[in-house]
Amino acid sequence: MNFQSKKIAVISHDAGGAEIISSFIRRNKLDCFYVLSGPAIKIFEGKLGVLDLKELDIAIDHANLILCGTSWENKVEVEAIAKAKTLKKHSIVFLDHWVNYQERFILDNVVVLPDEIFVFDEFAMKTAQKLFFGVKLKLIENPYFLDIKSHLSNISVPKKSYNENFNILYVCEPIREHALRVYSNEMYWGYTEEDALKFFLMHLNVLSDKISYITIRPHPSEREGKYDWAESILPRIIISKREPLINQVINASIVAGCSSMAMIIGLLANKRVVSCIPPEGNVPGLPHKEIEKLSDLILKSEN
Repeated sequence: MNFQSKKIAVISHDAGGAEIISSFIRRNKLDCFYVLSGPAIKIFEGKLGVLDLKELDIAIDHANLILCGTSWENKVEVEAIAKAKTLKKHSIVFLDHWVNYQERFILDNVVVLPDEIFVFDEFAMKTAQKLFFGVKLKLIENPYFLDIKSHLSNISVPKKSYNENFNILYVCEPIREHALRVYSNEMYWGYTEEDALKFFLMHLNVLSDKISYITIRPHPSEREGKYDWAESILPRIIISKREPLINQVINASIVAGCSSMAMIIGLLANKRVVSCIPPEGNVPGLPHKEIEKLSDLILKSEN
């Protein structure tokens, strides 16, 4: 598809999709109409400068191609797909994650699919092929990861660290909110974000006994102060999402979390990455074999 010849409306809310689409637009030098909300506004303007944002109906009316991410907390992207279908305008979704695919396309209890879905690795492609029929699937290189790799190639990144003094970056996700919104049950996946963080903090000893400090990075959509309680558990905890994610990843020896894309950034930066989904969690987590599981490390330490 010749994107340069299209009038493009971009609809984005959550951070994951925003990072990918904004990198795609910058790399392809596209001129677009923008409907942005939530974390996407800061991400797009950080890469493309201040943008003239449009209302959803206006942007779609003026466009002949719709580009969307996927979001949990906001349904504007699915609404855009539905409007595009009504107006017979081609829509493409950049599928930015590896889990809970179908839930990302639900609007008023109905699955609303685009004309085309872009995925970024073989695992995502195989998963999408099992779930989405009648939708064109295309595998392309992840433009955001290309940006990350380019950035990392120009700086000196500390290698993996196992035994020396080091710090840990823990990346959070609003797991409860997602479960409540889609399933009306905050324990649908068997745990909440607080459960996972407590599980991590209780078992730091299996990672190292020489931890300098721990940075807890809330998800961009999470409210200020949500994890302040963790500071009372350990004195060497810092809670911060103001510093760019890539800087926090580079400065960490371990990147920990549940299913955050930030953990994949950790792999790209050659960091040790640990999944902290507790044993009662009923989701598999990210599919990347390089990611260690804290529950496995605990069992190993006990034997």
